Amino acid sequence: MAHFKRRSLLQGSFGLAAAGTLAAPYIANAQAKTMTMWFAQGFVEDEDVALRKAVADYEKASGNKVELSIIPFAPMRQKIVSAITSGVVPDVTQNNPNEILQLYAWQDKLIETEDVVETQKAKFSQTYLSAARAYNSVTKKRAYYGVPIRGGCVPAHTWNSLIEKAGMKLAERPRTWTGYFDFYKKVQDNLRQKGERKVYGLGFQVSANGVDPANTFNAFMHGFGGQGIVTPDGKLNLDERIKAAAIKACEYLGGAYRDGYVPPSAINWNDADDNNAFHAKLMVMDVDGTLSTEVAVKAKHPEWYFDEIVSDGLLYPTTDDGKPVTAIVGVTNAVIPKGAKNVAVAKEFLKFFIQPQVLQSFIETGLGRWLPTMPELAKTPFWENPKDPHLKGYVQFGLLGPTQPEYYVYNPAMAEVYAQHVYSKAMIAVAKKGAKAADAIDVCFKELQEIFAKYPIQQS
Repeated sequence: MAHFKRRSLLQGSFGLAAAGTLAAPYIANAQAKTMTMWFAQGFVEDEDVALRKAVADYEKASGNKVELSIIPFAPMRQKIVSAITSGVVPDVTQNNPNEILQLYAWQDKLIETEDVVETQKAKFSQTYLSAARAYNSVTKKRAYYGVPIRGGCVPAHTWNSLIEKAGMKLAERPRTWTGYFDFYKKVQDNLRQKGERKVYGLGFQVSANGVDPANTFNAFMHGFGGQGIVTPDGKLNLDERIKAAAIKACEYLGGAYRDGYVPPSAINWNDADDNNAFHAKLMVMDVDGTLSTEVAVKAKHPEWYFDEIVSDGLLYPTTDDGKPVTAIVGVTNAVIPKGAKNVAVAKEFLKFFIQPQVLQSFIETGLGRWLPTMPELAKTPFWENPKDPHLKGYVQFGLLGPTQPEYYVYNPAMAEVYAQHVYSKAMIAVAKKGAKAADAIDVCFKELQEIFAKYPIQQS
């Protein structure tokens, strides 16, 4: 499948540091109005500070008011579903979880946002732009229903101190996929020989909770050469190459748990549990989305952030035959639900919010847990800071290198696949029930076909 690489930088400079006042054409209200906005609580407080600052700057520039509700991540998912089902909706919210943009656009429950995106369209990464589009089963066409504001990919996170405790060196890790992860099994074996019984080599999400298990499975599909299970025109692709990669991913993830290289509690983990287990040094490495693992400890344990924890961006493993792994990017989009009372103000706010200066402040104030959506915003002192061990590799992997959007962007059927934990059931069959990976994937692929049959996309 074709993938998107970094867009060419526009000639010249944003002049971000000397940008001065923000663009005025988006502030056109003669009479102050109020809009409502829901947003998920950040993993660290700095993310909420960044959002409040952007809202306050808009209020000052426009004279309008924003009633902002910052809601814990999991309860917000339920709140959004309830609101859109009842029709009593905020003016602006985010796609939480990310795939609801494609699901609700399919159901014709979101307002098109092309006029908002158009104001900065040339500056966005193509991958991030594509994640703002969705297919509407009523209009029978794709359109913009989101406004991309931040992104995240799935890097690996490692305790270098535990590798050294095992008598090994980080530089000894093979660069190919299987060898890279087998290295951590060897680390655990060495720790066991030294009497360490509580530390596991690998932190894989093999549960049926949250979004992390599907993200991990997709990353391993790509690592084993299985990119393209859904094509950009929305078709399910289960050819022999994809099937072989799925079997390898299922066997490696489920088998690592079965063979005792993953903490026993991982079978019940939710999205934050692997972060907590990693911080407790229950495992040597974790595969987890964004830099939440690192930024969560930056203030309290700077020695962990700067010296002990390694996040692999530039050094992410290749496929077993040495090819680069295309990063799958999950994109946070702002959306306007149908039934919103102040659509004009909502769009005005979003046009303000996606100005490069505002997005830069929003992402960087949030410590860089999330990626910018514009390649030029990766060329700032913040992201190029030579003293920071994480940021440059992260932005290279998830924005400037080869990337693609999540597969539900191509067809919302994949959102239901995630919601039904189809991948997790296959991994758990291997991890806990002794199933062969090939048999588990046969069951998995049959369920995939049944789900995709419910989401036909008419090609224009």
